Parts: sequence; structure tokens; C-alpha cells
Amino acid sequence: MFIVVVGAGRLGLQIAESLTHAGHAVTLLDESRNALESLAGGFSGSRLEGDAAELEALKRSRMEEADVVVAVTEKDSLNLLVAQVARSVFGVPRVVARIYDPQTEEVYRHLDVDIVCPTSLSAQRILGILRDDPGASADQGD
Repeated sequence: MFIVVVGAGRLGLQIAESLTHAGHAVTLLDESRNALESLAGGFSGSRLEGDAAELEALKRSRMEEADVVVAVTEKDSLNLLVAQVARSVFGVPRVVARIYDPQTEEVYRHLDVDIVCPTSLSAQRILGILRDDPGASADQGD
């Protein structure tokens, strides 16, 4: 598969590296050259410096050829913009966007985009731990 990952923070780097190690073709797009240069030496994908809010940068990422787009910048609004453009402009079959605000998550559930909200996932997990075993601690591998 060809996958465009937008955002070279900790999550974007980990996803991009894992995908290339699994044999996928990956382009990692970020506006920070330093972030892109922090990829491990084993990353076999393409690094692209550019502003994901600009259509030209998304075109240079070859997004129209992507099987999957993963938007994981630090900004909910940018991730949702990239996700919407990937689906509606470039016709990408599978799009995943990370957002932090649980209220935003509900607003965008109707889009044909997979939404991941670490705030909601963490809250659910912590509440599940508390319900299952009030004495459970975080150092048990969770």
C-alpha cells in the first residue's frame, strides 16, 4: 500500500516507521525539517517538508495516489482539514484523523473518515481499569 502520513510528531514518526518496516510505501509530510530528520535510519519512505494546510503540499505528497492517509498533526482543525481534502478532493479510499477534543469527535463522526480521539480512548481505559479493579495500578503493563 501507499500511505501518506501527515504530521511528524511522536505518533506520526512511529506510524511511518512501523509502516515502512511492514513493507508499505510511505510519504511523511510535515512543516518541520527537524521533525522529518529525526526519523530513524531504517525509515525507507519519503520525507516531504511542507504545510499540510496548503493544497500544493498535499499534491506534492502524491496524495491522489494514496491508498490511505493518516492525519496526526498536533492540531485537530488541520487533521480534519487534511482528512476532508483527502476524501473529497483526492478520493483517498481510507482516511484516519487523530483529534484531541471529544466534542469535535462527535461533530465529525458523520464524515467518511476514521476518527481516533486519544482523550476519549484514555478516559475509557482509565474508567475501565477503575471499574474492573479499583486497586489496579498503571505499572501493570497497561
